Amino acid sequence: MSKPITYSGAGVDLERGAEIVRRIAPLARKTHRPGVLGGIGGFGGLFEAPCGGYREPVLVAGTDGVGTKLRLCGEAGRMEAPGVDLVAMCVNDLLAMGAEPLFFLDYCAANRLDPDRLEPLLKGIVRGCREAGAALLGGETAELPNTYVDDGLELVGFCVGVAEKDRLLDGSGVAEGDLLLGLSSSGPHSNGYSLVRRIVERVGGLENLDGSLIDALCEPTRIYIRSVLPLAQSGRLKAIAHITGGGLPENVERIVPDGLAARIDTGAWAWPGVFDWLGREGPVEREEMLRTFNCGIGLVLAVAPEEAAAAREDLVAAGEEVHEIGRVETGGGVTLG
Repeated sequence: MSKPITYSGAGVDLERGAEIVRRIAPLARKTHRPGVLGGIGGFGGLFEAPCGGYREPVLVAGTDGVGTKLRLCGEAGRMEAPGVDLVAMCVNDLLAMGAEPLFFLDYCAANRLDPDRLEPLLKGIVRGCREAGAALLGGETAELPNTYVDDGLELVGFCVGVAEKDRLLDGSGVAEGDLLLGLSSSGPHSNGYSLVRRIVERVGGLENLDGSLIDALCEPTRIYIRSVLPLAQSGRLKAIAHITGGGLPENVERIVPDGLAARIDTGAWAWPGVFDWLGREGPVEREEMLRTFNCGIGLVLAVAPEEAAAAREDLVAAGEEVHEIGRVETGGGVTLG
């Protein structure tokens, strides 16, 4: 007879998965907000329907990942950063719709789950949730032997928010003459990292970079909820573009109605040094930079001219760096000057 085999013998250690749950449960409790029912460990997370304070509440959902930045941060030993990134990429998308994040869930898979390796990542997710005001309601970890290359990880986030129906932002209210305000990014955020990693390889790897440059490449994505959501909920914003994959051209175009054009002055803000380095060391042409990276602008807000000064004042008071980067005119598409 063949010798009996076990699940752990096939490469899946249930105790490692249980240890991760034990570690994340007390951290997740720190993110709880009104509406949370129960805690980590059930078959599903519970959140009371957000009717209080909303006349016509609309649920807004989003999902995203971190991409190959996860691998670069792992090589650099900065695993908390992509946890923040994961939350940021989801909640900033909800913000672009005018929604307040309510709760967040994550999915993490690897050939072998290592609690010590994953703990910083989970702490980053908790940090991001607290910054966004979203409850970490649950998640899933999966040990999938021989599925990923070497020590690769798969990381996915899912977030649900709520918005007042008549305050949803879809760009339909954008009009000729509206101004475009750009909010500074913290660096490349979580986009373009396949190109970033290729450039890092060209210069000989992370070991050939100084610490400040590694810091810049691993800096987490900005979370704009606390500074921008009050403006969105007040009805003073026409639209919000989250500058992710596709850079300024593709993402700003998403908020401009047919028959109108966004004219952006790319000299209206100073590009952070990390983008100068990427462009130089690639080398990467300027047009390619602008359609791959945010180039220093993480969020673009469309506002009526009469609202721009007050909106800028509120944003600066909330800690944002604000740049008037363009305006809406007749025409079509996005023009970068």
